Amino acid sequence: MNKHLVKFLFLILLTPLSGCVGEHSYADTPEGNFEELWKILDEGYCFFDYKQIDWDYIHEIYKEQIYPAMSENELFDTLSQMLNELKDGHVNLMGDSYHSGYMGFMNGYQDNFNWSVLRNYLDTNSRKADDAEYVILRDNIAYVYISNFSETVTYSAMNTMFNYIRNCDGLIIDIRNNGGGTITNATKVASCFTDKKILSGYILHKTGKGRNDFSAPQPIYLNPSSDIIWLKNVVVLTNRRTYSAANHFVNVMKCLPHVTIIGDTSGGGSGLPFTSELPNGWQVRFSASPILSIKKEHTEFGVEPDIHVDMEEEDEKKGVDTIIESACTFLLK
Repeated sequence: MNKHLVKFLFLILLTPLSGCVGEHSYADTPEGNFEELWKILDEGYCFFDYKQIDWDYIHEIYKEQIYPAMSENELFDTLSQMLNELKDGHVNLMGDSYHSGYMGFMNGYQDNFNWSVLRNYLDTNSRKADDAEYVILRDNIAYVYISNFSETVTYSAMNTMFNYIRNCDGLIIDIRNNGGGTITNATKVASCFTDKKILSGYILHKTGKGRNDFSAPQPIYLNPSSDIIWLKNVVVLTNRRTYSAANHFVNVMKCLPHVTIIGDTSGGGSGLPFTSELPNGWQVRFSASPILSIKKEHTEFGVEPDIHVDMEEEDEKKGVDTIIESACTFLLK
């Protein structure tokens, strides 16, 4: 497993959480922890209807596997398997020595990313701004690779970067294998690409313990940066490992008329996470508030690109990134 995929998995598990509760309805026994976990998700998880999940049936199936003499390892494995039924990378079970998470959303997709090939583009002339690395490619096209949105984005670093590329004719923002971070950081970057306030999506909030107790969709707006505005053509590169806050970045950038998304469908992960605690101290994180597109469509399963491009094996052997080359060709047109 390469170091960037490891970092991606780490980000999914440790992205900052948006809330925490610690009141328990059940005792610290295998059955009590199971019932508490099921109840927490039953009252708080936001995608039961959208994913057509029969949570009551899942309760009966996994309850049969719980017994008083279960070891800690056995209990953790069983509870993790139950959570994986939700098919959600934002659903994690965590203890001092345990971490579980669903990674099936990447199955059946090409990687569409090769770090060794990417280094051919980010050569010795590349520069860094926070978690972004940038360079000017041939034909006066700027290229920026953003590995994650977990670190604080500073306008000072972005000012330096945009000043360096200001005379370029087009810009490629590559967020392939970006496992997310915080929406605040992703939004701060996106704000550099609009000169006016725009609608960028909607969010729903839980209003009660019922599975369908949600508010009406509340609009989310993108406000322009007060420091940096780039209105030249932009291409955003995505693959299936573009997840969580990076998926949100794609959803927002797709609203802008001078931005084109190229690559593969992003990984999804559109539910804002919430965290709670089991009687034994294990923490569970889960999607609580769904974020929708400007068309009020779910992006939990990803955002489709405007132009679908896969990496070509023959190109990789030659050290060429098919998706970057397609973006350059598009911008030159």
